[in-house]
Amino acid sequence: MRRVLLCILVLSAFFPAGAQIVNRLKVDDAVFQRYAYGRMQMYNPANLALADSIYQAGVLRESFRYKCLGLSLEFPVRFAQGDYARMDECIAEIKELVKGHADARPFYFAVIHEYCQYLIHIGRASDAMLEARDMERRAAKLKMPAGIMYSHRIVGLIQSYRTNSWLAIRNFEEAALYCKEAKAEQELPNLYILIAQEYVKMGEFEKAEEYCVKAEQYQDFFPSIRIKARMTRAYLYNAEKDWERFWTTYDALESDPLYAVQTDSDSRYEMDVAWLRSKGFFEQALSKADSLGTARDRHALKHGIYAELGNFNNAYGELSSLMAEKDSIYIKVQNEDMAILDAEMNNAKLRAEAERLKHQNQMTILLGFLVMFGIAFFAILLSQWQLRQNLDEMRRRNAEVIRARRAFQKAMDAKEAENANKIKILQNRTTNPMIDYEAFLNS
Repeated sequence: MRRVLLCILVLSAFFPAGAQIVNRLKVDDAVFQRYAYGRMQMYNPANLALADSIYQAGVLRESFRYKCLGLSLEFPVRFAQGDYARMDECIAEIKELVKGHADARPFYFAVIHEYCQYLIHIGRASDAMLEARDMERRAAKLKMPAGIMYSHRIVGLIQSYRTNSWLAIRNFEEAALYCKEAKAEQELPNLYILIAQEYVKMGEFEKAEEYCVKAEQYQDFFPSIRIKARMTRAYLYNAEKDWERFWTTYDALESDPLYAVQTDSDSRYEMDVAWLRSKGFFEQALSKADSLGTARDRHALKHGIYAELGNFNNAYGELSSLMAEKDSIYIKVQNEDMAILDAEMNNAKLRAEAERLKHQNQMTILLGFLVMFGIAFFAILLSQWQLRQNLDEMRRRNAEVIRARRAFQKAMDAKEAENANKIKILQNRTTNPMIDYEAFLNS
């Protein structure tokens, strides 16, 4: 059952309904319709050809938007095929393509959210946690509540993976609050389903039923919610041993065409095992349990079946194997916690180093400014001093010129007075030239 709930938890956001596929990159209608068709069958291997055609159109048109759409169609298929290296490459390229494009941020947050869910599903919860926290920091800085909503949802999924249901619920509820703030109400039913699943695991069936009802209010708009709500109700009724309602719900799932398209084989196998056990077909249930791909889930189911049959030796053997698997998971979780702690410490060191370099650069710039200011100030003072020296020299020279002019003027005035006196004497001379001459000589 744990396996099924985990799968439902992951699938709750993997399978979008048509109304939930948003043209976040604002591409033309023709390309968006092709993309939306691919999203409706997101794990279909045929999507690889569709994804490549959209990507190549982006290459021809030099459109990062087309390339992003193509890559976002490809990586879910790579996840389903187990090609996780290529999945990581697709995400890395998307991150590079959207850099510097502010209008691509909503698309970026949605894609990273989906990627993180895959990381959790394959046991890379520490990587998902780091991505979620980076998303939250970016979204908070950009004041984009949708990014914060996605980050809380991822953290909730991680806590569910670690069987911390209360922490999971708290994060899902936080996500719901930011969902409303971001006006992304289409995400609410998925969050309600996630919360309901946690209450089922905790045995609080009334609360689980309450959130199933909340989610089902949206099923006319989002058909995929119908499948998620029915699967959650089926396990709720199975846990309560309310067989009539469980069988009715199981039959409704089996007859719904969306059930086969929007669930993976392991989830359906476990639902089948639950139905076979409820009907008393234990041997068939054991056989079906062997079809599961995860050893931990096989041991858990077979332990329950053997215990119900009274075959305690086999039940003990399966329980021992199950505990060994749980111990390995516990150790893995602890290692993931250490990895997260190490990464956060490294990030803290990097941020501290960045702050130190920033402060150092600011001091260098300030010092450079002060040096330049000092040089400029000194140059101004020197220029002023030289100007004063030049003015003083000019004043001195002007004074000398004025003194020379005054002396020359004084000499000229004296000479003019002398000439005037002589002219006066000549004008007053007598008719006797000798007397005049003697007078002139005596003058």
